[in-house]
Amino acid sequence: MRRRAADLRARREGTRRASLRAMSRAAPGREIDVRADGRGVTRRTPRRKNPAVPTPRSLARIVAGMMLDFPLTHLEKVLYPEQGLRKGELLAYYAAVAPWMLPHVAGRPLTLVRCPDGRHRHCFHQKHPKESVPGAIERVAVDRGEPYMAVRGVEGLIAAAQLGALELHTWVCHLDDLERPDQLVVDLDPDAAVPFDAVVRAALEVRERLAAFSLESFVKTTGGKGLHVVAPVARRLSWDEHKAFALALAEAMAHDAPERFTANARKAQRRGRIFVDALRNARGATAVAPYSPRAREGATVATPVTWSELQHGVDPRSFAVARIAERLATLRSDPWEGYAACARQSITRKARRQLGLAT
Repeated sequence: MRRRAADLRARREGTRRASLRAMSRAAPGREIDVRADGRGVTRRTPRRKNPAVPTPRSLARIVAGMMLDFPLTHLEKVLYPEQGLRKGELLAYYAAVAPWMLPHVAGRPLTLVRCPDGRHRHCFHQKHPKESVPGAIERVAVDRGEPYMAVRGVEGLIAAAQLGALELHTWVCHLDDLERPDQLVVDLDPDAAVPFDAVVRAALEVRERLAAFSLESFVKTTGGKGLHVVAPVARRLSWDEHKAFALALAEAMAHDAPERFTANARKAQRRGRIFVDALRNARGATAVAPYSPRAREGATVATPVTWSELQHGVDPRSFAVARIAERLATLRSDPWEGYAACARQSITRKARRQLGLAT
């Protein structure tokens, strides 16, 4: 208990400091080139028109001692035009949420959604690193083809921000065992006509079904109207077995309440219903990472919440890049407290048999 409390205090303090640094207004806009010793060498660029953009001095303090080997450039570029949110603010955001985000991102194969000219311009998914990708984003061998990407620390998140990555998506396994998934993700994707409170009820039902299999689960918003129910699991099943369990769970929900749910990905089947998407659990598939921004109007963030928060009412639109640091700095406990301890729970043979799967 004392260790958890100390860890939470450390993360809150890290978030608070990064947020305060990002709010500094102490210097005109410049390009920063961070040397290997962590000190920034600045070059003058035109004065900032928006004083809310983090300054070179504040960003240099954020990245001090990180040993970055790449420059931080074009900090005034607008990435979210509706909010006027700029690249420097995105960089400061990743620095602020790193203590909370990295436990769920580090050491997993990673796909970036890059919008280098802003979310209103061309965006693209990138899962293989090119020469322009900084070394802080690790190159990892997955198959015999091109390498994949991964991050290990805050430097990798800073590098992703430098690339204009508005979203981070991860596999449901770690690099040290690519053939054994360690996370079950049930993606509840509602039709536009489905109200959010119906999605909340669906998430609570998923929780109950998983609890019947002795699986504790956690929930996060996705930055839209959907929710992800996530259960950490022991690395015992193959990809085929893991995916089959997720599909069987989705199909059971659709069978029991066909007027509310579908396990069919076709748009025509989703009309007025919630798509229970189990496909996040296949090898090579990804799910948006906790605390990842989304390339959407509102600069919303995929945000872990407690089950109590969900039941008492949350507005996913309120979880935005501009507000998350304040939320984290005031939390009394981690919304996903106990997640790591649940990594030993298993999808058992009995659970698989109950869903009609051969064992």
